[in-house]
Amino acid sequence: MKNYNKFASYLYVLPAFLLVFFLLLIPMFQNIYYSFFQWDGISQPIFNGLNNYIQLFKDSNFLTSFLNTILWVVFTLLFPVFGGLLIAVFLRGIKFSDFFKSIFYIPITISFVATGIIWNYMYSRQIGVLNTILGLFGVDKISWLTSVPLNTFSLLITWTWQQLGVNMVLFLMGLTSIPVEQTEAASIEGANRWQVFIYVTFPMLRPITTVVIAMATANSFKVFDLIYVMTRGGPYRSSETLAVTMFRESFTMSNMGYGASISVVLSIIVVAISVIYLRSMLKKDLLYY
Repeated sequence: MKNYNKFASYLYVLPAFLLVFFLLLIPMFQNIYYSFFQWDGISQPIFNGLNNYIQLFKDSNFLTSFLNTILWVVFTLLFPVFGGLLIAVFLRGIKFSDFFKSIFYIPITISFVATGIIWNYMYSRQIGVLNTILGLFGVDKISWLTSVPLNTFSLLITWTWQQLGVNMVLFLMGLTSIPVEQTEAASIEGANRWQVFIYVTFPMLRPITTVVIAMATANSFKVFDLIYVMTRGGPYRSSETLAVTMFRESFTMSNMGYGASISVVLSIIVVAISVIYLRSMLKKDLLYY
């Protein structure tokens, strides 16, 4: 009976394992394999060793997309993550908090494609809402999505608008788990609201902060559809990130091997940063036990 239960438990896991194996692991190893080839996706692949990876560091477009990706990560940590924390702290316990929470959360329920279309109209030079409002104050029309580097910052503003809500909700979950007695005791001892937040609330938010930062970092590295809908990575590939460059090289320019090498580098960067960050945070958490 014991062996039968053990065998049955493996059967329950088997469908999930097969999905991961065929839809994730096999494509991943195929991608790594083709990254060592020159291949257009149709003809016979030609082995070229590490040439694709060597070419990456000579490609100015790759270097531009790499720097843009780093900018996306830094901007995400400063605004969507930190902004979500500030909004969560501010909305906690105020009147009509549910209404304001809904206002900030609604954007994340909209798909990235729909968000890109909406903000394309917002940024439109001729009929855009932003230029119309600025025109009332005598400001000349601005090319939000075709001027460098304004196009990248315009994309980042759109990204912040959509991502604030989910980070706010996660931080609100963390705030509800903090015992009220802790903050009340600090207030009784004479600490003001800022000191309570810095020395009591924020340290106790460490577990949820770890999750939020890890998720936000990974998402900012692989952002694609929002950029592709709004600028196609232009003008002149100036707003591309690694994910957009990977797509363009693979499916637009038919450099499947080169695109595969970009995806491998991107995956290594994401995994390395996530592992290093999570390990460092877990070590800090162990100091409290």
